[in-house]
Amino acid sequence: MSCWETVADYAFRSLGYGERLLPRSDFTLCQQVTLIGSGMIWNVYFGFVALISGFFLATAVALGKASRHFWLRKPAEWFVFVFRGSPLFIQFFFAYFLFLSLKGQVPFLGAFTSAWLGAAVVLFFNTAAYSAEIFYGALRSIPKGDVEAADAYGLTGWSRFRRVVWPTMLRLAWPAYTNEAIFLFHATTLVFFSGFPASQQKGDALYYASYFADKTFNPFVPYPILAGYFILVTLTIIGVFGLVNRRLNRHLPQDRKTRMVFRPQVIR
Repeated sequence: MSCWETVADYAFRSLGYGERLLPRSDFTLCQQVTLIGSGMIWNVYFGFVALISGFFLATAVALGKASRHFWLRKPAEWFVFVFRGSPLFIQFFFAYFLFLSLKGQVPFLGAFTSAWLGAAVVLFFNTAAYSAEIFYGALRSIPKGDVEAADAYGLTGWSRFRRVVWPTMLRLAWPAYTNEAIFLFHATTLVFFSGFPASQQKGDALYYASYFADKTFNPFVPYPILAGYFILVTLTIIGVFGLVNRRLNRHLPQDRKTRMVFRPQVIR
């Protein structure tokens, strides 16, 4: 089988398209690169869905935590505390068994016991909590002069938030938020170890990397391939977020613009 035929058969196997049987012997480098790349579709899906949806929840939670009202501030503080204070790995298992136990009473929760939805929900809440803390710190760091200038121009309420507070918050938080986005995509590998099952062997990238490592007794080929894919994803995130960062800081002099610094977290 040529490499092109391998790509045609296995490129979208993780989505249920193409050859259903995995290779059993004579594993080629092309097969490993193709199947692990196929599994990366799920990792990108988990990270993208959690990042986009979690951004809006994180903004709301950060505003709630900065609120003067007790009934807004305390729920936001406890939300951040619970999801930042417990390991993501434990959150996966707890959520899976919670959805599984409630499936009998609430039938539509049965869909949440599958990885494509349940794991995405856990990542969504987890990254929202970490991002909310980043945004909250940025809110506390907004110069008072900016807010006073907005008041002097007659901006109040939603207009002041949309035109002054929110853009300044994003500008201050964006470098740290970029690191959170990178870590989130790396954290999607934990879905493989969680209780959420991969139906019909439609696993993520680590699923296929582990399969080849077990079959060939040589982890030094599939795992570096997996690392290479995540490096490409990281470079893409840095590039996209860098463009957004330049957009947020376009009004500042060159020497005052916030530089992007990649500071990976070793452990959550």
